[in-house]
Amino acid sequence: MSGRHWTRSLRFRLLAATLVALAVALVLAGLLLAGLFRDHVMRQFSQTLTAQLDQITARLEFDAAGQPLIDPQTLSDPRWSRPYSGLYWQVDGAGQAQQRGVLRSRSLWDATLSLPRDELADGVVHVHEVAGLDGARLLLVERTITRGSALATPWRLIVAADLRETVTAVVRFNGVLVASLATLFLLLCAAALAQVAIGLAPLRALQRTLAGVHAGTAQRLDGSFPSEVQPLVDDFNAVLDRNAEVVTRARTQAGNLAHAIKTPLAAMSQAATVARQQPQTGAELAVLVEEQVGVARRHVDWHLARARAAAAQGVPGARVALQPVVSGLLRVLERVHAERGIALQCMPMAPDLAFAGEVQDLQEILGNLLDNACKWARHEVLVSASAVAAAAGSRLRIVIDDDGPGIEADRRDTVMARGARLDESMPGSGLGLAIVNELVGLYGGSMLLLTAPAGGLRVEVDLPGA
Repeated sequence: MSGRHWTRSLRFRLLAATLVALAVALVLAGLLLAGLFRDHVMRQFSQTLTAQLDQITARLEFDAAGQPLIDPQTLSDPRWSRPYSGLYWQVDGAGQAQQRGVLRSRSLWDATLSLPRDELADGVVHVHEVAGLDGARLLLVERTITRGSALATPWRLIVAADLRETVTAVVRFNGVLVASLATLFLLLCAAALAQVAIGLAPLRALQRTLAGVHAGTAQRLDGSFPSEVQPLVDDFNAVLDRNAEVVTRARTQAGNLAHAIKTPLAAMSQAATVARQQPQTGAELAVLVEEQVGVARRHVDWHLARARAAAAQGVPGARVALQPVVSGLLRVLERVHAERGIALQCMPMAPDLAFAGEVQDLQEILGNLLDNACKWARHEVLVSASAVAAAAGSRLRIVIDDDGPGIEADRRDTVMARGARLDESMPGSGLGLAIVNELVGLYGGSMLLLTAPAGGLRVEVDLPGA
C-alpha cells in the first residue's frame, strides 16, 4: 500500500493522532515523575545531612583559648571514623583568616573540603553540591555559629556525604520508570488498535453492504449501524430509492412513448402501401403523413416535458423568479393574439416569489394555461400569484382567470383526465389541460378548475416555492 494511500486512510489518521498524543503524554509524565523522584530523594538526603549537622553542632565545644573541640567518641555514626567512607564533617574558621580544616572527621583522612564562598547568618543552613575527594559529587550542608559576643570569631560547621548511592538510586528508578512507561505505551498502542478496529467495524460492514449493492445482490443498505453512520445510510438509501424511481419512470415513459408513436407509424406505413398501389392518392398521403407526424411530435413533446420535470424534481438550489417568466409570456401572447384585442393583465407580484424547479417547466405550464385562456377569452385574461405557507415548506399559488365560456362543472373531471384535450385543432404546443396537470403533479403540485368571477374559467395552480 502506497504512502499516499496510507495518509488518506482514516485508520492511519486515528492511530497516528492517538499514538503521537500517547507518546507526548508519557514522555511528559516520565520527565515529571523522574524530576519529582530526584527532588524527593535529594530533599530526604539533605534533611538527613542536616540532622547530622545538628549533631556536630551539639557536640561542638571550645577550650580556654576559644578554639573549637569535638570529641569523636561522642559521635554515633561509625562512618565518621572510616577513611573515605562517604560521610564527612569539617570545622572552618569563618573570620578574616578563613582557616580551613581546623577540625575534621577521621573519614577525611588528610584531605579537606573545598566550599564556595558565601555569607551566612548565624544558624542558617546552606546546601551545596560540590566536587568530592575522588571525583565523586558531594552534597554539603553548612552553618555558621559564633561563640559569645558578636565580635568573637565565627566558625563554619560543614557536613558532606557522597552522592553516588543517591545518583545510583535515581538512575535505577529512571530505568524502571522508562521500562514501565514503555510497557504502558505498548499496552496503550494495543488498546488504540483495538479501539480503532472496533470503532471502524461499522464502516467495514457498510463497505460490504455497498459491495452487495454494486454486485446486484441487494437493493438497499440494510443492517444496524451506529447513530453517527445511520444518517449517511438513510441518505444513501434515499438516493437509491430515488434512482430506482427514476429508472422505473424512464422505462415506463419509454414504453408509453413507443406505444404512442406506434399507431402513427403504422398508419403512415399502411398509407405508403396504399400509395404504391394507387399513385393518384399522393395528396391524401401527404395530408395523412403531416397529421400523423404532428400526433407523434405532440407525444414526443409530452414525454420529453415529463422526463425533464421528473429529472428536475427535488434538485437542490433550483429557483426561478416568477415575475420575469410571466411578463415574458404575456408579451409573447399579446403579439400572438393581437388581432383579437385580448387584454392581458398581471396583478402586482412580490419580487421574491419563485418556483423551485426548471424555468422550461414553468414556461411550459404557464404558457399552455395562458394560451388556452387567450383562445377562449372574450376580452380579458388576468394573472395573479401569491406565496402560501405550508408544513412541507413554501408553496406558490398562481391563478389565471378568463372571461370566456368556461367549462361546465360536470365536464371538468373529463377535461382533467389523462389524454383528454379541449381542442387539438387549435394552434399551440399540443399539451392540453390534462397533460399540464400531470406535469404539475410531477412537482408535487395540484391544479384546480373553477369558475372565474367574470364567468369564465379560473385555473389555480399550486407549485413548490423557492
